[in-house]
Parts: sequence; structure tokens; C-alpha cells
Amino acid sequence: MALLAEYGVTARPDRSIVEVHDADAYLGDQAALSAAEVQVVAGNGYHLYLLSLQADIKVRVTIRVWDTPPEPPADAEGHVPVSIESETGILVVNQLTLGPAGEMTLPRPGVYEGYAWWAGRKAASAYYNDVLSRIDEDWTPELIRQAWDRCPADERYVLDLAFVREPEPDDEDDD
Repeated sequence: MALLAEYGVTARPDRSIVEVHDADAYLGDQAALSAAEVQVVAGNGYHLYLLSLQADIKVRVTIRVWDTPPEPPADAEGHVPVSIESETGILVVNQLTLGPAGEMTLPRPGVYEGYAWWAGRKAASAYYNDVLSRIDEDWTPELIRQAWDRCPADERYVLDLAFVREPEPDDEDDD
């Protein structure tokens, strides 16, 4: 199996969510978001929602395109099969109200399938909750920000994908 492309970015899980979607897919999906609350990562074909257990410490999102996606690593906290269609060939890593953290140009537009896996999620959450329990009136926003930056856990989400087919034809009339 050969790695064809890789992109990584840090993103703040605004409202505990990081979203990955096609550059032209703007509408969210409540059913997919609800599924992410159970599966950690879920989507509707054009969006993937990555659900963190905390809302302030930046997470690492890596998108890798392979000729054949590898199995998730044995030390991953969890994994799920995923599929995402990109008509534009550009995937956006979005922070909900904060806006895009970055974007990846895929080798070509189309449908990509593989696995999403994650690590460091539980440890980052434990650190987050510990800091929250210690915050009192003496903590300034700067001290809180410094505490988030010192998180010893690297929370990360990896999408290992492979191209499977061309995108579905657009159903809209161009007349």
C-alpha cells in the first residue's frame, strides 16, 4: 500500500466538534452529528463529524490518501469505517463557529472510503476536566489558555482513505 497524499492541521473542537467536508458542502446534518455522539466519527457522505470529549484544547486532524487504506493501528482508542464524497476535490477541516482550520486538495474529486481512528481523546478529556475543576476567580483567560496549551495528551483523529469512484453526477439543472 502506497501513501499518495497527506495533510495535517490542528483545530479547536468548537462545541466539541471538528467537521471535515467537501468545499461545496455547506449544510450540516443533525442525524450524522447525533451518530458521532455514539461512534465518535460519523457522516452523511459529504460531511464527517469528529466528536471530542472537550471543547477547548486543540486536536490534530490528519487526512491520508492511500492506494489501499491500512487497517487502523492496534493502539488506537477506536475506529470506524468512513466514506466521504468530494465533488470539488478539496476537503475542508472546519471548526464550526471558528471557521476553517485548513483544507486539503485530494489527488482527484470522487468518493473516498477507509477508516477514521483516534488516539489521546480520553487523556485530553481527563486533563481538560482536571483543569476545569481547579479554575477559580484568580484564573485569567491567559492562564486558562496556557493550561490548554500544556495538555500532555495529543488528541488526534486520522482519516485513512482511498479513492473508490468518481463523484455522483450533479442532479441540478443547469438551464
